[in-house]
Amino acid sequence: MGSVEVTAAVRATTSKKMAAGEPCCGSVLSAPLSEPDAELLARGFAALADPVRLRLLSLIAAGDEVCSCDFLQPLGKSQPTISHHTKALTEAGLITGEKRGRWVYWRVIPERLDALRQALERAEPSS
Repeated sequence: MGSVEVTAAVRATTSKKMAAGEPCCGSVLSAPLSEPDAELLARGFAALADPVRLRLLSLIAAGDEVCSCDFLQPLGKSQPTISHHTKALTEAGLITGEKRGRWVYWRVIPERLDALRQALERAEPSS
């Protein structure tokens, strides 16, 4: 499965579950995860395990939409390096980009970040 198909599959799974009012994946602190949920979460957490990607995501999240050209100075990395990291975040389903002319404008996919956040929250015990 190519990166485009993986990204589409991640978005589809996350969106479908969130639209139904259920969390994308179970909390890792409340019950054992299914294999598909574990794989989906691992993709997201693996993408965030790199300090440059984590900073890149924080720059995108701080703005509504951010141009690739705005990453060069704050990250101190070359354009090819930035492209490598945005590709990893895109494949993990954490950001999405739209090419306009020479540059790509990036946005965070909030549902995907919410799914990762929810996976780390301890589920409330039932009364």
